[in-house]
Amino acid sequence: MARLPHRYPFLLLDRIEELVPGTSVRAIKNVTVNEPHFAGHFPGNPIMPGVLILEAMAQAGGQLFDIGDRLCVLARIDTVRFRNAVVPGDRLVLDARAIAMLASMGKVEATATVDDRIVASADITYSFLEGRTA
Repeated sequence: MARLPHRYPFLLLDRIEELVPGTSVRAIKNVTVNEPHFAGHFPGNPIMPGVLILEAMAQAGGQLFDIGDRLCVLARIDTVRFRNAVVPGDRLVLDARAIAMLASMGKVEATATVDDRIVASADITYSFLEGRTA
């Protein structure tokens, strides 16, 4: 919680299982039916929105960078692929590997899996902003 400024309802990580700062991270998101987006996406056939899967990957990847009191925000998302649906009851495993870091930016390769099956992947670039308020 100290490293991530997000809070309910936008905190999408339940646990960090492994973290090697500057190298790799593995985080967990337990997908539950009581999450507010499932009421409308889609009634009778709840599917986690792809944008939230991507945000969960971005939150996990952002943990790789030790940026002090700056704010880590999305700057660019490339090569996004959604391969399978994520539904309530799934355990979303989020892996990210750092591929670049500069003083003001960082980049990761991220994947999301359920039961060892890739559901999404992306290259995510972050900007580190001064004046963090969280």
